[in-house]
Amino acid sequence: MTLALVDIQSGNLHSVENALRAAGAVDIVVTADPAVIAGADRIVLPGVGAFGACAANLRAVNGLEAALRRRVLDERTPFLGICVGMQLLAERGEELGQHRGLGWIAGSVRRVDPAGSDAKVPHMGWNDVVPLVDHPLIARGEAYFLHSYAFEGEGDGEGGDVIARTDHAGPVTAAIGRDNIVGVQFHPEKSQRYGLDLLARFLEWQP
Repeated sequence: MTLALVDIQSGNLHSVENALRAAGAVDIVVTADPAVIAGADRIVLPGVGAFGACAANLRAVNGLEAALRRRVLDERTPFLGICVGMQLLAERGEELGQHRGLGWIAGSVRRVDPAGSDAKVPHMGWNDVVPLVDHPLIARGEAYFLHSYAFEGEGDGEGGDVIARTDHAGPVTAAIGRDNIVGVQFHPEKSQRYGLDLLARFLEWQP
């Protein structure tokens, strides 16, 4: 089984790769080559930093967006987006202007706006992941978050694409998903046993 770890020049690919190996992955290819992605059995898209820069880096590689769309949307290859890699699934991001996302899941990425004055932005550290639906990848537990912007979908729970939330002086999206696609706002590679267990489930997932 080949796992494509997509390199869009953003994110700690080494840490994600190490976590995937610790979770049981063997054949990992760090790549932005559309031909490699076209043949991958599983795809992971990590990202850190600004939404617009990550989107621009992805689109700077000729054929990459089309290869991802074909392999994930048309051929239903299991896909995991991490942090900004999850945010890119949205239609748009509003960090430092308006930026077009992949548009695979309806929604926008907006600045976290906690109701309590004691809640800081960025949202950083360990926090609860509370599933809204029964999903084979997302379990209740604690994960490590580090972000200032979050996905806001058009529905959650049953019939919606937001499948887990956390709380940061108000609800914040922790995970989204539809069919063969899952995105997590937290960092599995920094979430110790909780994160490794999630990655192990992803490696076995047959959506």
